[in-house]
Amino acid sequence: MAAFPIRVVYATKDLETGNEAPTQLLISVPKRHFKHAVDRNRVKRQLREAYRHHKQIVWEAMQPRNQQLVVAFIWLSDHHLSTAEIDNRVKLLLQRIVRKL
Repeated sequence: MAAFPIRVVYATKDLETGNEAPTQLLISVPKRHFKHAVDRNRVKRQLREAYRHHKQIVWEAMQPRNQQLVVAFIWLSDHHLSTAEIDNRVKLLLQRIVRKL
């Protein structure tokens, strides 16, 4: 599912021990979209921060289950967005994931 310019891919897996976090996160910003590492790192920082602000949405949904959610955020655009826009889109995507679980 996507909220342009972010695409999210996710899967659930059974927890093997009780010590694992309820989610795992992968962030991918391809080199073909941003040639300079500085630009890729900026987008990664923005995505990580947006996830940090809204991770409780997913954590609350995964707590009662004995499962772990594995999430990948993939950047699809050649342009930067403001932190507020990225924050809103990450929140929207996390809410969609919880609804589908």
